[in-house]
Amino acid sequence: MENAVEKTVESTYINKKNLLKFIFGSAFGVLMFLVPIPYETSFTTLLDFVKMWLQALFGGSLIYIVVTLLVVSAVLSTYDFFAKPDFIRKNRYLSKAFCTTPLYLVSKIIGAVAGVMVLTGMGPEIVVSADTGGTIIDLCGTLFCILIAFSFVLPFLTDCGIMEFLGVIARPVVRPLFHVPGRASVDLIASWFGAANAAVILTREQYMKGFYTKREAGYIMTNFSLVSVPFCLMVANTIGLDSIFPVFYLCICLIGIILAVIIVRIPPIRTIPDTYREVTGRQVAEDRPEEKGIWRFALESSCKRAGEFHLDTVLTSGLEVMMGTLFDLIPIVASWGVIALAIATYTPFFDWISYPMGLYLQLFGVEDAFAVAPATLVGFTDMFIPALLIAGTEVAVKTKFIIGVLSLVQIIYLTEVGTVVIKSEVPLGFWKLFAIFLERTLIAIPFIVLFANLIY
Repeated sequence: MENAVEKTVESTYINKKNLLKFIFGSAFGVLMFLVPIPYETSFTTLLDFVKMWLQALFGGSLIYIVVTLLVVSAVLSTYDFFAKPDFIRKNRYLSKAFCTTPLYLVSKIIGAVAGVMVLTGMGPEIVVSADTGGTIIDLCGTLFCILIAFSFVLPFLTDCGIMEFLGVIARPVVRPLFHVPGRASVDLIASWFGAANAAVILTREQYMKGFYTKREAGYIMTNFSLVSVPFCLMVANTIGLDSIFPVFYLCICLIGIILAVIIVRIPPIRTIPDTYREVTGRQVAEDRPEEKGIWRFALESSCKRAGEFHLDTVLTSGLEVMMGTLFDLIPIVASWGVIALAIATYTPFFDWISYPMGLYLQLFGVEDAFAVAPATLVGFTDMFIPALLIAGTEVAVKTKFIIGVLSLVQIIYLTEVGTVVIKSEVPLGFWKLFAIFLERTLIAIPFIVLFANLIY
């Protein structure tokens, strides 16, 4: 009798309609996010092509769009903070975009002021410089295009069943190795071939919907969000190592795996509560019943999820994600990014605090240890600055290799990943992120030096 009931329940999930949703909806999501497409000398994704198409479409007007967005966000957030109008507070989209805390309100105002200064060219050099405000506003423009394309495609990847399918299949490997659900493999692939910030936003949305615990989401964001292959190639070109890019990238992948295995087992990641978001609770079920085969259970889980997917929800959920990220996340990236790059570019702060790193590098026999020491810490602000610091120097090639790989496995960059993590509901504040950044840096260096010694 029980077997008959079980088969009846399964049959309600595995049917033609759900199978078609799972196959074609997931195929579209995978094609956009995860399938590597040859592009010039590397690979990218269709989502990245859409981003580039949007950038070309907007052209020179993109900076005006971004600055307008920053100003609107600051003005309406200020109005909401003091007046608390119902038309914002009672609207699911507007409240997500403009209801904020005092810290983030100040951050939005700083972002708007910095944006206007960059647009008009009027303001102190420390803000309007191409190395600070100019870089960040360009980054916000890129993020704007990613989010427009990303928001309405994301449901096809997350809600049509492919994450449930891969979650069940990959769980026997991913769970014991990384202590995360199998579906986290999708986040990793998305960042490898797409963009790290897109993968972080994907993880945040999965956490908000109850598919990751606080610990799992924090861990995935800070360990799985590797920079994309195209960006790794750009760094290799910048420091003159493009001729050995396959070896360079292999080292990044191996060190990334080693770090992921270690970081999950030590504080502060280990101390984050392993509980789901209270509002949603647990919404994932990857534990396979003993009587069911892995493929059967994977298909059943996928069809069940696909059965809940409807095209009319793509617009509503996509709009909610877009409003929250465009008017809430981008202003924070603008303000914190400008401040971080200003400190890195115009002050000796990183020179002062990097002396212990020079001693640490020297301990492992790294040439020019004190000359490149600032590059080991300045990556906390932005992942490209370390490469720029050593690109035009007479530093040894092996040392450039070490710093180049290190800058790409540190992952936690305030201008992108770090800001998204802090702005999420995952309990990882600034100091915990900095602690994880230091852990990744200190643990990675000996392994990278070993790898470099094998090559040179």
